[in-house]
Amino acid sequence: MKTVYDYSVKDRKGKAVSLKEYANEVLLIVNTATKCGFTPQYEELEQLYKKYHSQGFEVLDFPCNQFGQQAPGTDEAIHEFCKLTYGTEFPRFKKIKVNGDDADPLYKFLKQQKGFAGWDESHPLTPVLDDLLSKADPNYKNSADIKWNFTKFLINKKGMVVARFEPTEKIEHIAAQIEELLK
Repeated sequence: MKTVYDYSVKDRKGKAVSLKEYANEVLLIVNTATKCGFTPQYEELEQLYKKYHSQGFEVLDFPCNQFGQQAPGTDEAIHEFCKLTYGTEFPRFKKIKVNGDDADPLYKFLKQQKGFAGWDESHPLTPVLDDLLSKADPNYKNSADIKWNFTKFLINKKGMVVARFEPTEKIEHIAAQIEELLK
């Protein structure tokens, strides 16, 4: 059975990194953007990282410019922005594509494992996203494609995808599931 450990990705400098380096850790894999309404989630991700990192937790950040061109700039510029603006310390990788034929193989795998999880109806951006995505594809909810920036995949210590969280998901809900996996 395939796991995330079967994949390699490129760090922000272009060096190959095997995800086997993260074996036996709980991972939160996130596609991010620096100019998005969800960009302040970097702060929440850093809080999760600080709280659980010493217990075997990692946030893996994959900038992606596929949604409204909201991750402009070089990999280094994105990294500097995140460090200076949000104080992030977790690993950041090379900008990738998460949808389409040229999507990163890791993201093709993640989407095969967990499809669209649905929006949190109480989130203020839910109607905006639903309207935007429905206009482009009335059946968008039936596809496993990533819908927007800050979609998160939770990976257990065996490298298996256990949950997908859309960007409208409350961080407390994600934290509770991380805690369960760290036990």
